[in-house]
Amino acid sequence: MSQPDGVLVVGASAGGLATAEALRRKGYLGPLTVLGAEPHLPYDRPPLSKQVLCGQWEPARSQLRPEAMLSKLDATFVLGDPAVRLDLSSRAVHTASGRVLAAEAVVLATGLRPRTLPGQDRLAGVHVLRTLDDALALRAELLSARRVVVVGDGVLGAEITATARSMGLAVTMAGPQEAPLAYQFGPLPARLLADLHAANGVELRLGAGVTGLSEQDGRVTGVCLETGEVLPADVVVVAFGAAPATEWLSGAGLLCDNGIVCDSHCRAAAGTYAVGDVARWHHETLDALLRLENRTNATEQGVAVAANILGAAVPYTPVPYFWTDQFDARIHVHGTLRADAEVSVVEGDPAARRFVAEYRHGGAVIGVLGWNMPKQARLRRQVVGGTVGVGGKS
Repeated sequence: MSQPDGVLVVGASAGGLATAEALRRKGYLGPLTVLGAEPHLPYDRPPLSKQVLCGQWEPARSQLRPEAMLSKLDATFVLGDPAVRLDLSSRAVHTASGRVLAAEAVVLATGLRPRTLPGQDRLAGVHVLRTLDDALALRAELLSARRVVVVGDGVLGAEITATARSMGLAVTMAGPQEAPLAYQFGPLPARLLADLHAANGVELRLGAGVTGLSEQDGRVTGVCLETGEVLPADVVVVAFGAAPATEWLSGAGLLCDNGIVCDSHCRAAAGTYAVGDVARWHHETLDALLRLENRTNATEQGVAVAANILGAAVPYTPVPYFWTDQFDARIHVHGTLRADAEVSVVEGDPAARRFVAEYRHGGAVIGVLGWNMPKQARLRRQVVGGTVGVGGKS
């Protein structure tokens, strides 16, 4: 197969950059354009809820590559200009400023948009955390705040909670689960996470849904629970999930259902591929549609898509992997965890906060979780097999 006459990557993200770099590394010499909605060069998102938010890192440190290295890609970066429409037949992307960018191969890496509470956009003091600018705006308010409520008991909510608490703020975590990440990790690790947060001074208000926000003079004053309780707050962070950023593809002719639906080669249509959080592709080993929201997948999928653009025709079949850092806990997960799986500790001791647990479902090991034992968890990755009923997140 000859090289495509031009590749357009829509999304200047980790996945988008990984695709561009892999294309060059694999010998692609043609025109290469990277379109980004944000004004920033590609940066890393995991540090936003930790090192950048607490001020340990300057924002520039989150940039994925120095400008000198990016210049060697011989790629055109078009930044601060969101994509608003795709003409699938001509593979042309229209932008907010009126640009029309066309290529023989288009890679869609537009990521996620945070879910929000009704009315939060009109209130001061309410934040989401998805972008670098989000992190900087939130940090600026945390520096003068006293009481913070984090609405969200998943990975992002728990990380923001831990960071805010480490900055000395009074922090309350609210969410519907009985313990942080209970739906994903199951009872044992979730209980340990709850104990960890409580031991570090976090106030947990879990097991009740959030119904809205209280306000005064246009500024948030608290978070309302379905129990009738109002959690007072100077600042509220809404972190209860995100949705694939596919609205701009309405009418384009692509199947968008909890992401851009793709075949096993991450191809959504002829000459059109999807990468990262927005991609929902057929995982041949699992025989299921899978969408993963994590940094590792974005990079690995970008490399796979680059190869397929250049004619490799190789299905993308990763073992899912992600990590989270909260207080002194370093948690690494390989495979797909289910709350209803049979969980057994196979190494270490949960009481010592150092252990590896295996998750079994349908007779197979579907996942491995390591708590402060990253090497041991990685070594057990090879025992992870197939699973059923795989959902959207890793």
